[in-house]
Amino acid sequence: MLTEDIAITRILVSALLGCLIGVERYIHKHPAGVRTFMLICMASTLATLASIWICQTNLNLINGDPGRIAAQVVTGIGFIGAGLIIKNKYDVSGLTTAASIFATSIIGIAVGVGLIKVSILVTAIVILVLASSFLFHENNSRQIALEQEEKDNKAQHENKQ
Repeated sequence: MLTEDIAITRILVSALLGCLIGVERYIHKHPAGVRTFMLICMASTLATLASIWICQTNLNLINGDPGRIAAQVVTGIGFIGAGLIIKNKYDVSGLTTAASIFATSIIGIAVGVGLIKVSILVTAIVILVLASSFLFHENNSRQIALEQEEKDNKAQHENKQ
């Protein structure tokens, strides 16, 4: 049974987990930082808690489904994430920020339903993945494309002469 004390504990846990992910993003100077990730995680947790609370306290509720509000969190975060992704001529930026915001919102939902240990584990993995970006620096396609464009421009310039 969800109580206000349990809800408060879960909100505090989600604030901490969101903060940890946000600190990693802040350290690496990415657009979304500590406040963004804390707010996303806490809001997702609160939405999930509210959904559970509504179903728990309104026993006469027909078709009560605690998953409905949480499902809307996923939809809303998808909308925010789509706005973060920017396609330039040679690359796409914002994908990791969008993915980490999505992961943080799902961590918040998991905290909301009481999966604290799982949420802590996933937070640790998210931070590890984000912090180890130097190992997985896949996005050198832009550099390769710029070098190729420079070669092409040089070749065109030489052909004109």
